[in-house]
Amino acid sequence: MFEFGDRVQLSDAKGNKHTIVLVPDKEFHTHRGALLHNDIVGLPEGSMVTSTNGTTYMVLKPLLLDHILAMPRGAAVIYPRDSAQIVVEADIFPGATVVEAGVGSGGLSSYLLRAIGPQGTLVSFERREDFALTAKKNVEAFVGEAPTNWEVVVGDLQEVAPTRSDLVGKVDRLILDMLAPWECVETAKTLLKPGGVLCIYVATTTQLSRVAETLRIHQSWTESRAWEMLVRGWHLEGLSVRPEHRMVGHTGFLLTTRRLADGVTPLTKRSKPAPGAYGPDWTAPDTSALAPNPSIAEQTEGQ
Repeated sequence: MFEFGDRVQLSDAKGNKHTIVLVPDKEFHTHRGALLHNDIVGLPEGSMVTSTNGTTYMVLKPLLLDHILAMPRGAAVIYPRDSAQIVVEADIFPGATVVEAGVGSGGLSSYLLRAIGPQGTLVSFERREDFALTAKKNVEAFVGEAPTNWEVVVGDLQEVAPTRSDLVGKVDRLILDMLAPWECVETAKTLLKPGGVLCIYVATTTQLSRVAETLRIHQSWTESRAWEMLVRGWHLEGLSVRPEHRMVGHTGFLLTTRRLADGVTPLTKRSKPAPGAYGPDWTAPDTSALAPNPSIAEQTEGQ
């Protein structure tokens, strides 16, 4: 049954949706009439209510999906379809210690918090204070309070995280959503446990290529796996069953890899990147402290 303080979603026959928080004696107004919040309290989910001009609305509690698509945004949000891939492919599990860098507007944070459960820990790094504040407000609006197992750190992952004794070598999963994730590869190695999963979200093929090759050069990671997620909706009406005319094709690329144990080199990859594959501003990392690997030496020679 709905109670005052609940967040509810009103949907009309055309699929238009409105989300409100139930407040005593308050009214919800649209050009289709008004609804008194008091009339919704006490009803079960899936009920129907009628506005003053006779428009019928279905009343449900909004899903997290609905909340993320409609919430205020300070930065670009990772869409639910990509968040779902991250939760599965990065193997986010209850009780996990997860670090994310680039909190955006809090969309992915919401799914990570749900996946790790109350026994897990999520630490989110964000360089911009205004983005961090927006993310916190969005998550708290859906949960109803500030999650006690979530910490939002305003600062640079590379500068702050390695100074945290509670994170170094203790992180199960690390998610990077930033412009230049290849700059954080060494930090990721410092934070993750051996076997830990690194998941990276990027928007372009040039970013994807650069981070994949940087991971190979560092010799501390399994061979990367990369993909993108395409979703096409379908129109369902009688015999008119066909793909929707519009679809959001590309949102971003995802890449996953796992941290190897210290002192272990990855299996040799036979193929080499094309000359200049790293870009003119790329500098090979210092691998002098790592175990020799002829294939890596060949790849970096002349760069």
